[in-house]
Amino acid sequence: MGAPREIHAAAAAGLGARTEVRAQRASKGALGLDVLLGPADLSPERRQTFAVRLDRYWPDLEAAVRELHPDPDTADDLLARLVRTAATAYAERPADLHLLDQRRLLTPDWLQQPRMFGYSCYTERFAGDLLGVAKHLDHLEDLGVTYLHLMPLLLPRAGDHDGGYAVQDYRAVRPDLGTVEDLRDLATTLRGQGISLVLDLVLNHVAREHDWAVRARSGDPTYRDYFHVFPDREQPDRYERDLPEVFPDFAPGSFTWDDDLDGWVWTTFNEWQWDLNWANPAVLTEFAGIMLWLANLGVEVVRLDAIAFLWKRMGTSCQNQPEVHAITQALHAVTRIAAPAVAFKAEAIVGPRDLVQYLGTGPHAGRVSDLAYHNSLMVQIWSMLATGNTILARHALRALPATPGSGTWITYARCHDDIGWAVDDSDAFAAGVTGPGHRRFLSDWFAGTFPGSWSDGLVFQANPATGDVRISGTTAALAGLHDGQPPPDEEAALARIFLAHAIAAGWGGVPVIWSGDELGQPNDPDWAAEEDHEDDNRWTHRPRLDWSRAVARHDLRTVPGQVFSGLAHLARVRAGLPQLHASAATTVLEDTDDGVLAVVRQHASGTFVGLYNVSDHRRPFHLHRLRAAGLTTPYDALGGHVLEVAGDGVLWLPAYAAWWVVDAPS
Repeated sequence: MGAPREIHAAAAAGLGARTEVRAQRASKGALGLDVLLGPADLSPERRQTFAVRLDRYWPDLEAAVRELHPDPDTADDLLARLVRTAATAYAERPADLHLLDQRRLLTPDWLQQPRMFGYSCYTERFAGDLLGVAKHLDHLEDLGVTYLHLMPLLLPRAGDHDGGYAVQDYRAVRPDLGTVEDLRDLATTLRGQGISLVLDLVLNHVAREHDWAVRARSGDPTYRDYFHVFPDREQPDRYERDLPEVFPDFAPGSFTWDDDLDGWVWTTFNEWQWDLNWANPAVLTEFAGIMLWLANLGVEVVRLDAIAFLWKRMGTSCQNQPEVHAITQALHAVTRIAAPAVAFKAEAIVGPRDLVQYLGTGPHAGRVSDLAYHNSLMVQIWSMLATGNTILARHALRALPATPGSGTWITYARCHDDIGWAVDDSDAFAAGVTGPGHRRFLSDWFAGTFPGSWSDGLVFQANPATGDVRISGTTAALAGLHDGQPPPDEEAALARIFLAHAIAAGWGGVPVIWSGDELGQPNDPDWAAEEDHEDDNRWTHRPRLDWSRAVARHDLRTVPGQVFSGLAHLARVRAGLPQLHASAATTVLEDTDDGVLAVVRQHASGTFVGLYNVSDHRRPFHLHRLRAAGLTTPYDALGGHVLEVAGDGVLWLPAYAAWWVVDAPS
């Protein structure tokens, strides 16, 4: 069923910046809309386009809103406001972005293409400011980047702001980075170079200094209801029985007393990050407008930060609640109506069993996020490297449900955050270890305290009550690459770095490189010297890009040159392999040598087998298994040669080898 006739007819008639929408319930409960239109300078074709999109996505929007708000009056009013928001943004959308919308609609699988290769950085730590990013596009182009994630750059609170995740104003850019127009210009420049701009939208909370919070503290009841505020500790104490602590070291508990509010406000992350009340329809309307404002600047992917935390329910961890997916579906539908070129990326760092839901399952399949972080793959990459064993990874990765055809993963060896060892206890048991024991081993190994460890990470947020110990560190530091080490150790560390990224890039989805990792940068020894960083050692793996190392990025006699060239090689080879289209089915082979991870991808263009030796000794793999997978003349696309075997039919993978095996080109 499409949109109500009143909306459909009004949309076809025209749109304007002064569009107003009023919803009324009809006698039988159907949604009737009386649309009052202002003048609009839109062609008949543009009006018709909006009407067609509205008709297409109305069922998604209506289903999501009514799931969140069963009361018909509340739902009708919210639907009307969301349609008005979409109509206004559509009318204001620049012509070049309308063209991008058309192109994306013709290639709905654009994010699934093998040419997608990502890079993530803090603007100031990469290039100083937004203008500096534009000046260093050669660095990104040399690496093969088609997807650029700039970490939070909307105006945060003064002082400590959790790396930009405590937003004070969603419609302003940090002054030290530039202006809104600079951001628009950069998005346009990137688009002209075939690079999609990705920005964060912090959904779970705002800074205490945000206008909504300021109004709440001044006594405005409308804005007080934007937050979870309690007059005493009765309900907070009941909630906290089931709430995990995100930052137990420097932000224990999940509620903060505020004198101005005269109440306890929900603060999952920090006392100055106030959780929003997403049960309030006004919050959804606000963020629909913010999201479309970013879309009209030219942002192509919106990272939905802390999305798992949005809905609060007593007696649960207040993560991964069903309403989270309804919220995402509503925002997704509004965006598809006004700006279908924009994709959603869910930042849900959750357990393996909850992960795939953020790409859409059940009634939300294909209607929520287009991308989600494959946190489990990152954890298993490091687990395999620490143990030299693939048994746990094979079981855990095989156990993940299939992704919907319209969604795909963000894959990575490292990101801006710490590594939490999200190893499922049942997976660990099936692999013959205990969950707590293996998680403790991984923390000790990557902190460099386990005998024989080559790693140099830092312990982050150790929680003695739960045994949770997380780790900070650059890829180079975690993989054992240190300045001045002897050649054998250096070669092994370089091989581990390449292998980790090859697994991520060969999984499908969009592989993303964290800034500095492409040059093999070590941990920043001075991370604590910067103001407001001293209590957060994650800044050790967020170093400023060392441009003296970048100068050597093409010199294979140097460590930066070897790392950069290796990762750029992954991007080039990947772009030429249609088998790595993200829609391809992925299977992890069982019964391989314990040191070998074998991943089979079946695509209409042919078969791909990723073979990865995670150990420091050569390991066997039988040629007949490649033939059984459908490969006639197995060819390592990364090495550029046909695979040869002796009379026993056994291939031997060198230590830390990564082979992308396809049929030899004719």
